[in-house]
Amino acid sequence: MPTTTRIANDFLSIDVSSLGAEMQSITTRDGAEWLWNGDATFWTGRSPVLFPIVGKAPDDTLFIDGKPHAMAQHGFARRREFSLAAASDTLCRYSLEASDETRAVYPFDFLLSIEHSLDGPTLTVAAEVENRGRTAMPFGLGFHPAFLWPLPGAAGRPHAVTLGNAGEPRRQPLEKGLLSQGRTPSPFAAGRLRLSPDLFENDALVFPEGAGDDLAYGAEGGPALAFRFENLPNLALWTKPGAPFLCVEPWHGTAAELGGSRELKDRPYTTVLAAGARARFAFTVTFPA
Repeated sequence: MPTTTRIANDFLSIDVSSLGAEMQSITTRDGAEWLWNGDATFWTGRSPVLFPIVGKAPDDTLFIDGKPHAMAQHGFARRREFSLAAASDTLCRYSLEASDETRAVYPFDFLLSIEHSLDGPTLTVAAEVENRGRTAMPFGLGFHPAFLWPLPGAAGRPHAVTLGNAGEPRRQPLEKGLLSQGRTPSPFAAGRLRLSPDLFENDALVFPEGAGDDLAYGAEGGPALAFRFENLPNLALWTKPGAPFLCVEPWHGTAAELGGSRELKDRPYTTVLAAGARARFAFTVTFPA
């Protein structure tokens, strides 16, 4: 059975499950909950880690060096039991090692470490991938945290996502979970996107490039969350229409493209990690103090 680790300081309290190293709760010192609760009416996820792919493969089949491997959307890490590798009052690190079961669908020796840590009102979630094999290892890595919409204390207020670079990144639409070949005009205006449920009627908003390394998600005249991204060039925003959450998803790697290569190494923004090498990906989110 999964176990839960709690880390806390004077500002934040975070619960992390051993199943998928997935956050279960984020509360501030006033008792407010900021993370989606996983209500199955809409979506059972809360903050899954996506590995070794982000998004979907055609027919849920991934090709590695020409050989097919069954792979569900967003990979297998979110469904695996992790081991607690380190813990303190304000930090916990979970790890997932390759096994015979993972090698059957992803034939590489890896170590995936997920660390949650607190510094004042700021939470950092970091992933480190180590290639323990003798050949280059392709993979995608992404984060999928779901925050309440409306945010605590902001019911009835318009909410928006504001890019720190004031950019207007073009969207790459999804078709049955795969990326279309074309791009559509940006829904951002001078870096700002006012949120409404109808934006998500045709699945997530995916921005392969141009969203920058920081953004704010907040309510007009109300609370806001400040994000920063490390080695995560792709951004998606997602909810199910009518659901009271917004997923702010920084990725390094995307779904396969319609009509594109079925090989993992050829998927957009795939990382190909040399034997013995490591790669780190992280985001921070700062809560109202």
